Amino acid sequence: MQKHPTLLGGAMIIAGTIIGAGMLANPTATSGVWFLGSLLVLVYTWFSMLTSGLMILEVNTHYPHGANFDTMVKDLLGQGWNIINGLSVAFVLYLLTYAYIFVGGNLTAQALGGQDLKVGQWVFFLIFAGCVWWSAKVVDRFSTILIGGMIIAFFWATGGLIGSVQMPVLFDQNAPANTQYWIYAATALPVCLASFGFHGNVSSLLKYFRGDAPKVSRALWIGTLIALAIYVLWQLAVQGNLPRHAFAPVIAAGGDVAVLIGELSKFVSTDGMAQVLQFFSYMAIASSFLGVTLGLFDYLADLFGFDDSRAGRTKTAALTFLPPLVCCLLFPMGFVKVIGYVGLAAAIWTAIVPALLLRASRKKHGVGTSFRVYGGNLMIIWVFAFGVFNIAAQLLSEAEKLPIFKG
Repeated sequence: MQKHPTLLGGAMIIAGTIIGAGMLANPTATSGVWFLGSLLVLVYTWFSMLTSGLMILEVNTHYPHGANFDTMVKDLLGQGWNIINGLSVAFVLYLLTYAYIFVGGNLTAQALGGQDLKVGQWVFFLIFAGCVWWSAKVVDRFSTILIGGMIIAFFWATGGLIGSVQMPVLFDQNAPANTQYWIYAATALPVCLASFGFHGNVSSLLKYFRGDAPKVSRALWIGTLIALAIYVLWQLAVQGNLPRHAFAPVIAAGGDVAVLIGELSKFVSTDGMAQVLQFFSYMAIASSFLGVTLGLFDYLADLFGFDDSRAGRTKTAALTFLPPLVCCLLFPMGFVKVIGYVGLAAAIWTAIVPALLLRASRKKHGVGTSFRVYGGNLMIIWVFAFGVFNIAAQLLSEAEKLPIFKG
């Protein structure tokens, strides 16, 4: 008798997809608004992204299992929106896959005793791409193991930092009276949005859970709350020990973890932290790779009409993995030039499109019977506005029209 997928496994796929290397960028991106401001920005982003994911879920219940963005957007919003959405989905998921192969391959090469980078990339790729090709169940199992290891490594690395948090540092009590915080909120939004991306997995989970939408909803809640809790604890560990004015070298280095640890070591002991964070980063990269590519895999299967047979999955896997692998092997650092636009493209298909889909779906199909998103039209407006705010923030930041905190 075939076992039913577990709620924990689904939640781990979501948490694993979300908690990638982007987590390490959050304290730097939110250093302008500082701790209390960062909590509000993170909670606002978490709630908005969770709600938009639940919107995709409600819309998806009106379509056959395996239906993904291509089917839903084409049917409800037309071919124009489907092209825009498809390009933004492909851009984000292919780029992240490309980046994860490069970074994961580099960490694998180091773990194998300094092997050639390409050897590390092939080992990383074959193991984790093979999991996605095999089944969502294997991704579920691997994600659960990786998240468990990440949590252990996280508390191992940050336990001392959390215990040594200084309240005057955490609340920036020694700052001058005229210090401004909220003027830097907009520049933090796109980074936080990119840190809560899981929307490519909603349709995958509905298919995996055999149409049990309430179970998928619970998995989304649990998985996103696990990610939010880890993000908040990381903010506490960093911003409770490294003063706001001391962030300048970290910001100048683009949030580089080695620089962050170096600056932290001036205020608190960080012995062994670098090695443990590298271990954490590896598992974060691997779990994100699994989640991101599972979403891309199922999107492409829907787009090209490939079935779930072994032959069909092989065709889908070739389209999913070969383009980013070839690009990574030929142009190993090419993603750096465009990865800053991930938040901009992601806002289209994780906020704007879900809001439009739900509005159109309720006009065409009525309210979902097996699952319904809370909030009515107010939530549709909320999520749509959230997407617009993020796109505006990204464009204004690129144009240097927004104030940028430099420490």
